[in-house]
Amino acid sequence: MIQEHVTITNESGLHARPATLFTQLAAKFQSKITLANGAKQADAKSILTVLTLGATKGTELVITVDGADEAEAMAAVKEFLTTHKD
Repeated sequence: MIQEHVTITNESGLHARPATLFTQLAAKFQSKITLANGAKQADAKSILTVLTLGATKGTELVITVDGADEAEAMAAVKEFLTTHKD
């Protein structure tokens, strides 16, 4: 299991469209991927739970990845959250 902190840099945060793209990316990996915003946690493969985080630009999220492809999964989701543009 690996865990990292990341700050959302996308101007509009994880609203519907980027959240959809993010969950599609997360679904490509076998590992369990979770995001946390304070006390709120979300399964990165579930659009509804990701949207409940209310992650706007500047929000710091904790990413936790656990599984066989965790290093690759962490690299991909971290890159998405820090470089994705609408």
